[in-house]
Amino acid sequence: MRLLHTMLRVGDLDRSIAFYSDLLGMKLLRRQEYPDGRFTLAFIGYEDESKGTVLELTHNWDTKSYDHGNAFGHIAIEVDDAYAACERIKAQGGTVVREAGPMKHGTTVIAFINDPDGYKIEFIQKKAQ
Repeated sequence: MRLLHTMLRVGDLDRSIAFYSDLLGMKLLRRQEYPDGRFTLAFIGYEDESKGTVLELTHNWDTKSYDHGNAFGHIAIEVDDAYAACERIKAQGGTVVREAGPMKHGTTVIAFINDPDGYKIEFIQKKAQ
């Protein structure tokens, strides 16, 4: 068994694909429209689906936004330098909601950003080896 993907419902698919591609460096792996169901699926990630876990972005054509509720937490992405990653996100118009720095009660350097739909993404800095 292996984890295949995590699905997020998004209000504007092209905006979300641009965010994950342009700001986070992911690749659009495949996109499929389902006209009878009035939705589109887009799969994005850092590597092919056969090699790693990806994100499935689901756009229901008649829904522009969603209530996130309080159960979902965040997506985590490993970065070489969380401080530089935050600066790059801000320079490209992204939103940093927790600047890079050590996590409370620990030493791991983390940061949080928001995607265009308000989903939280955690940057976790690689540990020096």
